[in-house]
Amino acid sequence: MRLCRLALLLALLPFAASAQERSRTLRVSLNTELQILDPLMTTINATRVFAYLVFDTLVSLDAEGQYRPQMLQGWEISADRLTYTFTLRDGLEWSDGQPVTAEDCVASIRRWARREALGGQLMAATREMRVLDAKRFEIALNRPFAFVIEALGKAGHTIPVMMPARIAAGDPNTAVTEIVGSGPYRFLQSEWRPGERASFVRNPRYRPREEPPSALAGGKVPKMERIELLSITDQATRAAALEAGELDFLEILPFDFITRMRRNRNIVVGQPRGIDQFLSVLNVNHAVPPFNDPAIRKALQAAIVQPEVMAAMGLPDDMLVPWCGSIYMCNAAGTTEAGTEGLRAASTERARGLLRATSYRGEPVVFLHAAASALLNPIGLVMADQMRRAGFNVDLRSTDYATVAQKRLSRAPVEQGGWSVAPIVLNGVDLVNPLANPLIAYNCVEYPGWYCDPRLKDLTARYSEAATPEEQRALADQLQTVVHDAVTFIPGGQFAGPPAWRADLRGVVPFSFPVFWGLERR
Repeated sequence: MRLCRLALLLALLPFAASAQERSRTLRVSLNTELQILDPLMTTINATRVFAYLVFDTLVSLDAEGQYRPQMLQGWEISADRLTYTFTLRDGLEWSDGQPVTAEDCVASIRRWARREALGGQLMAATREMRVLDAKRFEIALNRPFAFVIEALGKAGHTIPVMMPARIAAGDPNTAVTEIVGSGPYRFLQSEWRPGERASFVRNPRYRPREEPPSALAGGKVPKMERIELLSITDQATRAAALEAGELDFLEILPFDFITRMRRNRNIVVGQPRGIDQFLSVLNVNHAVPPFNDPAIRKALQAAIVQPEVMAAMGLPDDMLVPWCGSIYMCNAAGTTEAGTEGLRAASTERARGLLRATSYRGEPVVFLHAAASALLNPIGLVMADQMRRAGFNVDLRSTDYATVAQKRLSRAPVEQGGWSVAPIVLNGVDLVNPLANPLIAYNCVEYPGWYCDPRLKDLTARYSEAATPEEQRALADQLQTVVHDAVTFIPGGQFAGPPAWRADLRGVVPFSFPVFWGLERR
């Protein structure tokens, strides 16, 4: 069976015959397929990986959590901290040969800000954004906003990538179809076969920074001539291909293979920590019964026992955090236990008692279950069982993740095709800033779950203006307390989704998701 799977895989690989071409080509299998090319249209990780290959950002996050100039030479901030002046580096070009200009950057920021919560907050605090000359632009604020640089360097969904003004000026709610970036690789759009293969070659017009790479910052030197993202849905086939040397890199090694791969001297298994791990959460639909009732949400919160959820993942002990109440990730700079008392007290017995005291009388609860996902399948099965034990009438709807993602957009009542709950997994890097954290930032806006709490609105406004780390930390604690009290989402535990790669690769940049600059074969 394994030989048959590998034979099918080899049919997808265009360079299998040439050893020389093989040494210059990186073959990668991501955890999800690349289906959408516009990074503002989806939060699927494959599109984020794609975005960092072909686009670039003005500011980037380094391995120490600092924000550093990337496309920018630097910036100046006025004494009253209301005016930011940005200057582009010399010699930047788009992949079509045109120079990168300040006009391109302003258009790209405006498009991004209309699609993303942190960008929207930045624009709400902006009086004027204007082009000064070909290389300089200015953001003038109407009130203090402490996270201008962090917004432009946001690594979590949705990324503020730069693109030519003629493309960025289009409808922000319509996906771009022409891919022109200034990143280290160029996308071979004519060769793209969705569900099969996406190909990239080095961008000869890219100008890397001189500093060594550090996470998303520094010199993103494209050392591999070609990168192939191969769509392989079967988990065992992915692992077998890595062992056989037909794949070079897996975004997430199937958990059943971790122990075995750790013993293979030809394979390196990564060890993500802190914000490079994932947080599992239960997405709760506040818009329709029964979870429009806060008391019923509290009973649901009590039903989710995190250690049970994490035990189902089948991970080694050093790759999971059995209990984590911090919405900013555990074992990270922003970790806090504020407001977690209710989570710690979770149990079936407590959940049943809380549920009996509510108006819930056995109405169906539609549970969207991504059975085809290696991550979400075990999480969903355990959470659904926990809800049943607590007394909820669970209607489990098992399907693939793409279908779940589509159904989560519906606000219809459950009897008209709507939904009640859906487990999802969030990258830790998406959670560190409260202004971008989806458990907070999508308060009272159109985001699946449709939670809305006035306390969050007030606290995020105050957080955006907080001038000192002490003020920011105190407000972050208050925000987490409200999240758990309002039950915007319910944490299910923190875990690692370890990458794995062939041992003949060097220069792998450890980060929350795969990046491929600086990587070469020994």
